[in-house]
Amino acid sequence: MKNFLLATAAILAFTAPSFAQDKTVGQAPPSGASSFYVAQDTATMKCQVVNAQPAAGGNMKVIGAAHPTHASAETALTADKTCTK
Repeated sequence: MKNFLLATAAILAFTAPSFAQDKTVGQAPPSGASSFYVAQDTATMKCQVVNAQPAAGGNMKVIGAAHPTHASAETALTADKTCTK
């Protein structure tokens, strides 16, 4: 009985990672995929839609996540409260 329980626990321990969610959060989409970003100029606080993620350390920062279409990025831009118009 004890061997059976240990074997079951070992099987579960090795198979549990296979049930983990496969979605990556906060990472760039695969190359070749087009995505649009709402980028904010840190000096003027004005936002715009760009099709490339702004470089780290620059004067532009990404607001929110990447959007699959330009239209969805425009919708996010109009809904965002931190951007000045």
